[in-house]
Formats: sequence, structure tokens, C-alpha cells
Amino acid sequence: MQSITENDLECIQIQKHFGSVRAVDNVSFEIPKGSFFSILGPSGCGKTTLMRMIAGFEQPSSGDIRIKGNSVIGTPPNRRNVKMVFQHLALFPMMNVYENIAYGLRCAGASKDVIRTKVHDVLERISLPDVANREITQLSGGQKQRIAIARCMVLDPDVLLLDEPLGALDLKLREAMKIELKLLQHQFDTTFVYITHDQSEALVMSDNVAIMNEGKFVQIGTPQELYHNPTAAFVAGFVGDTNRWAGRVIRAENGTVEVETEAGLTMRGSVRGSGAPGVGDTVSAFVRPEFITAEKTTGQPKVADQTHNVISGKIDSILFNGANSRALVRDRAGELIEADVVLTGGTQDLKPKDDVTLSWSCEQTMSFKG
Repeated sequence: MQSITENDLECIQIQKHFGSVRAVDNVSFEIPKGSFFSILGPSGCGKTTLMRMIAGFEQPSSGDIRIKGNSVIGTPPNRRNVKMVFQHLALFPMMNVYENIAYGLRCAGASKDVIRTKVHDVLERISLPDVANREITQLSGGQKQRIAIARCMVLDPDVLLLDEPLGALDLKLREAMKIELKLLQHQFDTTFVYITHDQSEALVMSDNVAIMNEGKFVQIGTPQELYHNPTAAFVAGFVGDTNRWAGRVIRAENGTVEVETEAGLTMRGSVRGSGAPGVGDTVSAFVRPEFITAEKTTGQPKVADQTHNVISGKIDSILFNGANSRALVRDRAGELIEADVVLTGGTQDLKPKDDVTLSWSCEQTMSFKG
């Protein structure tokens, strides 16, 4: 009897050992039906090993994997209703588009009429109804991506696994395909599990993201939660751009700390993560560039208070990116601080060698013990 569950995929205390190396270390998560779930982490953190276990190409050393509530431990890949899109797509160059998409249906013994109907239906759904007779070499990079997905989706999988499928594309096409993949996932209403080391891909497309490091899931949450409320220093530093300082606590009270950095600066911040640091403890403090205001220093400089940090410095350079550009400011200790600035093209715009005052909310300084 098939189990009744609202989750398309569950992994329960999954471990994978290669000799003395623990590639995946006690990972548990569940993915509701129709979700876009990403696993984000640096190279070598265990993402691909985990995905290969879900697909059935590797077996876990311990733990359970359930598809639609049913364990698939020991079930070979061809008997799991899971399909996979690889980085290099693995389309058959000797077959045209129709034959590529029909391949899996033919292997499953579907009739010619069923194959014809399903192939043309999936081509309509990916907005490529007129390419059935084209050779694979005649397609653009984005079209090949959609055909690779269509070849999987024509088989009605419960879960589609995507192993860094945008990695081989140029930047402009990769940006366009992020939106395309999200739209396709909504179109098919199928659970997508996407692995990547590119945070922008995960944040833009996903309903939920798991941050993975050294074989473990560090935090699972929505992109907004991971960005604004990281629970660990690794997440704060890995997700989004950020300034980081290491230092020790010189005052602690009511969920806030005052930190003296290794370079001798002092700043106040809010305590994040588990374990409240006390006086003398080492901490890592993070603040995102968009939360820092940079103003030309004129007259009497601002002074830090209970709610805002203030640091003086000189602009080293401006990284131009249109109106939303970034200033690299060298503080009095000689360290660089990144701050987002708005450039209008006017005479009051900031420029290199300007003396500036940086300020930001103490609440926006995320402080983690250790």
C-alpha cells in the first residue's frame, strides 16, 4: 500500500562514508509537493553525493530516503520516479529534438500515439512547439536546457534533480535561465531539487534553500530568512555580500555586544545564532554593504551611539555598476569596508580619495560567537 504524505521527498539522517571521509553527515530534510528546493554550498561540501543518493546512483551508509512516503533504499535508479538534469545536459547529438524527448518513453514501451501526444504536449509547455525536427546542434544554449528538462518531464517524475545545470552557460544566458527555470517549475508543478554553489541562482529561484558545508546542513530556510536571519557565521558569510570583522567582546547586555576588532575598531552589534557571547569571548561580526550609509565628511563628524555605528575613512575606489555602485572605503586601521552607494552623475557624487563617514544600525551588525 502506498503511503499518504504531503512530501514528495524526505531524507532521514542520511550518512555517506567513503573510507574515513564522511561526505554526507546526518542530513535530514523534507520537501513538500511542488516545491523548488535548492542545496547551496561550496565545492566539495557533499551536494553532489547527496543528490546521487536521491537518484539511486549511490547508496547511503545509513538513513532513509523516501519518495512520496515510500522508502527507496535499495531501489535502482530506473525504478525510482526521479529524473536528473546534468550540468552538461547529456542530450543525444545523433538524435533530433523529437527523438531525444521520446527516448525515455520508447524505453518504457509507450505506443507511438502516446509518444507523439506527450512529446508535442511537453514542447508546447516549454514554449518550443516548432523545434521537434531540429538537430540538437541547431539549438541555442537556452533551448538545449529546456529540451533537457522536457526529456525528463515527459516521463512525469515525482522529483526532478538538477545538478548545476546552468554552470556551462555564459552570464547573460544564465541570468535569463534562472527566471526560465522558475517559470517551468510552476508550469509543471513538479518538485525541483537544485544543487549549486552559486548563491544568486538559489536565492532567485527557490522556495527554500539548504546551506550545506562539510557534509552537514547548516541551515534550511527561505531565501529571505537565510539572508536576513542567518543562524550561523558560515551562513552569514556565504549568503550575500558582507563585511566581516573578527574581534572580542568588551561589553555584553540584553542581546547586544560591543566588540573590539583585531584592528582596534569598536562597534556594537546584535547577537545572532546559538550561545550568547560574554565579555572576553571571540566573535565574528557581519554587516551587509547595502546597510551602510556613506557620506562625505563635512564639519563635525558623526559620533557613534547606542543605535548606530560610525567609522571614518577614505574612498579607495568605486566599483561602478550604474546607479547602484559600491564604494571601497579604507578605514583608519587600513582595512577595506564595502558600502553600496547611489550615483546620479551629479557633482555631489562620491569619488575616490573623498573623506567619508560610514554609519549603520547596530541591529544590522550580526554578531556570532566563535
